[in-house]
Amino acid sequence: MNAILYGVGVGPGDPELMTLKACRLIRENDVIAVPGKDPKETVAYKIAVQAVPELADKTLVPIYMPMVMDKEEQRKNHLAGARLLESWLDKGKNVVFLTLGDSTIYCTFSYLQDIVEADGYSTELVNGIPSFCAAAARLNTSLTLWHEPLHVIPATQSLGQKLDLPGNYVLMKSASHMAEVKQMIRESGRTAMAVENCSMPDEKVYRSLEEIPDSAGYFSLIIAKETKEQ
Repeated sequence: MNAILYGVGVGPGDPELMTLKACRLIRENDVIAVPGKDPKETVAYKIAVQAVPELADKTLVPIYMPMVMDKEEQRKNHLAGARLLESWLDKGKNVVFLTLGDSTIYCTFSYLQDIVEADGYSTELVNGIPSFCAAAARLNTSLTLWHEPLHVIPATQSLGQKLDLPGNYVLMKSASHMAEVKQMIRESGRTAMAVENCSMPDEKVYRSLEEIPDSAGYFSLIIAKETKEQ
């Protein structure tokens, strides 16, 4: 089995933030997998095709993995996706799987990768610019200075807990419980800024906790920083 399954991060939204390696792999390979029912309607495709127009003429493989909480249903969908990818690898075709942001951070591809590797196939990860790094740049602020720790957490999994570790926080997956997440930040005494749909055409920037709406969309990311003593 010489074919390789690549998990390729396409960055947060701006096609100019795609890496040269990501673009090269898309150009060099004929089979491109995309998470979703209709490949050309997915966010990852719409980003990548702007940087690599040749993508429109590639063989596009939809890997549909709907967001469900049932673990058994998740596993079923992951297995189905992995088997479809393996069917192309069995033909000797490399497969480039496009994923938003970075391929190592809260990435659904990781579940497929585990299955495919366990079945004896080769995989490689190609990192992209993470959403929280792009958001920090858009806000024109650093994530850490000197010896500050940085904590990257899925906010909705931490509801009811305190943000009491030293350093700064990146709060991902905040949208569905934004009001509760904002309260966590208030109680921690931290300042906060956020970016919704970072580097996408409908991007919105919020430069204070008060500006962040409770109705912020799915692709919303918060950076919460310790207040510095003067």
